[in-house]
Amino acid sequence: MNTRKLIGPFAQLLTMAGMPLKGPLADNRLEVIENAGIVVEKDNIVQIGFFDDLKLTEKTIEPVSGHLTVLPGFIDVHTHICWGGSRAGDYAMRLSGRTYLEIAAEGGGIRSTVANTRAAGESELTGITADHANALLKQGITTIEVKSGYGLTAESELKMLRAIQAASSKGGSDLISTCLAAHIKPPDFTGSAIEYLEFVIAHLLPVVKEQNLAQRVDIYIDKGAFSVNEGRYYLAEAKKMGFDIVIHADQFYTGGLELAFELNAVSADHLEATPEKDIERLAASDVIPVALPAASLGLGASFTPARKILNAGATLVIASDWNPGSAPMGRLVTAAAILGVYEKLTMAETLAALTFRAAPALRLSDRGMLKPGMLADFIAFPGSDWREIIYNQGAMEPRYVWKRGIRQNDKP
Repeated sequence: MNTRKLIGPFAQLLTMAGMPLKGPLADNRLEVIENAGIVVEKDNIVQIGFFDDLKLTEKTIEPVSGHLTVLPGFIDVHTHICWGGSRAGDYAMRLSGRTYLEIAAEGGGIRSTVANTRAAGESELTGITADHANALLKQGITTIEVKSGYGLTAESELKMLRAIQAASSKGGSDLISTCLAAHIKPPDFTGSAIEYLEFVIAHLLPVVKEQNLAQRVDIYIDKGAFSVNEGRYYLAEAKKMGFDIVIHADQFYTGGLELAFELNAVSADHLEATPEKDIERLAASDVIPVALPAASLGLGASFTPARKILNAGATLVIASDWNPGSAPMGRLVTAAAILGVYEKLTMAETLAALTFRAAPALRLSDRGMLKPGMLADFIAFPGSDWREIIYNQGAMEPRYVWKRGIRQNDKP
C-alpha cells in the first residue's frame, strides 16, 4: 500500500533547520518557506518545498483549510504527568506564605503525592497519564518525557513505569520514560538516604533495565532530597548499568550542576540557583541546561537565567515540568513565552528550545526539524505569521497536529 502523500498548502513553514545548537539566535535566522507543502511517506518526511510545485508530481494530496503556519512538533523533555491525587492544599498554603520546603518538611509536597500514587491502581495511573499526554498533544507536543518518582518503592515505581509505557501505546504522542526513584528518600524507609539508593540500585534498576521500562535515570539533588555525594554514588552506579543520567539541579541550592559536569550528565534541569561561574562552564560542556519556568511561576521563585546561559554560548531547552505540586499549569508554550518576556529571549530562541534544541536532551536525532529523513511530526497553527504563536502566549493552539504523518486532530 502506498502511504506517500502531499500535505498542504501552508502559508508559512518553519523548518527550524540550519541553525546552531548553542548560543543566541536572532529571529532572522529562521528559515521560512511560503506557500509550502510537506511530502510524507510512512513515518517520515521525504520532501519539503513549494506546494504548487510539489502537487505537479504527487498523486495523493491531504488538503488543509485556511491560512496556516506549520513547524515541527514540540518536544517536552521534563514532565511528571503520572501521578495520583491533588496538591491544591499545598498551593493554598504557599499563597498564604508557607515555602515549598516548609510544606514538604511537614509531610506535604512530594510525600502527599507519593501516598496517593501508591494507592492508585496501574490502570488508573495509565488513564491519568494518557489524559495528561493527550492534553499536551492538543498543544502541539508530540514527544513527552515522563518521570516516575511518586512511588518510591520497587513495586510502585515499576507500576508507574508500566503505566507510562501503557499510556504511550494508547495516545498519539511518544512518551519517553525516566526512572526518578531517587526523587526523595521515602518517608517510610527506615534506613539512611544512601541505604535507600543502594536498595534502588540492587532491587529496582536491574528490573527496569531487564524489562526495558526506561533508559534514563534522574535524581533530585537539593536540600530535603539527596546530597551531591549521594547523587555521585547513585548516578555513577546507574551509568555502569548503561542508563543515561539526568539531574534535578540547582533549584534551591547549588551543587547539582557541578555534579552534572563531573559525570557528564545528559541534562541538568532547573538551574534557578546556578551561579555565574557555572553558567560560563556550560558552553564548553555537553550538559544540556533545561529551564522549567512553570515551576518558578508555581513557586513564586526566580527564573532560570536563560539569557545569561545563551549569551555564555550554551544551548537552552525549555520544558513544562508539569507536576501536581510546583508546576500544575501544564502549558508549555505559555510558560516558555513568559520566560521569554522576563529573560528577553527572541522568538527564535524560544521555538528552538521547544524543538531542535530539545531533541538532544532525550538523545533523539530524528525530530525537532522539518527536513527530509526526519519523523513526520509537525503542527499547524492558524494564521500566516509565525510570530503569532509566541505572541499569543499559549492561548493559540494548533489547528492540526500530525504524528508520524497521521493527523491527530482537526480544530475548527
